[in-house]
Amino acid sequence: MSTTEHFIRPAVPADVPAIVGLIKELADFEKLGHLAQATPEKLHPHLFGEKPPVECWVAEGEGGELIAFALFFTNFSTFLAKPGLYLEDLYVQPAHRGTGLGKEMLSRLAALAVQRDYGRFEWSVLDWNLNAIDFYKRMGAVLMDDWRICRLSGDALAQYGR
Repeated sequence: MSTTEHFIRPAVPADVPAIVGLIKELADFEKLGHLAQATPEKLHPHLFGEKPPVECWVAEGEGGELIAFALFFTNFSTFLAKPGLYLEDLYVQPAHRGTGLGKEMLSRLAALAVQRDYGRFEWSVLDWNLNAIDFYKRMGAVLMDDWRICRLSGDALAQYGR
């Protein structure tokens, strides 16, 4: 476990290659590396294009290297009639876990949701990631056991989207 100092900030275009590297680390951690198709060329327009659909915050370590990222976007609750913040991915490199960095990133995102007058802050967690589940419960998050994620992608999306 590292006691390294860190600095959290919004991502800038020069961070994109390092963010893609962290995305690949996350995919490997989740045992989904074979699905990772992110490249700097694919990601850049979605973060920094004319109408970027996602935002990203990063954490720098002592040497300025990126050690964590949080990629998020705005969703909407029809019941609340308010936007919400959806955290697509949060990843902290293993050497920097247990230092409070993940908690700080989540706290800052929650503060951003409050600042923007959003009604919710949501994310998903893999059912086998018990450390993360326990961490989220300790911070007061409610696991929505009645809800399941539905997804169309790849050939199924292309077929259904005709």
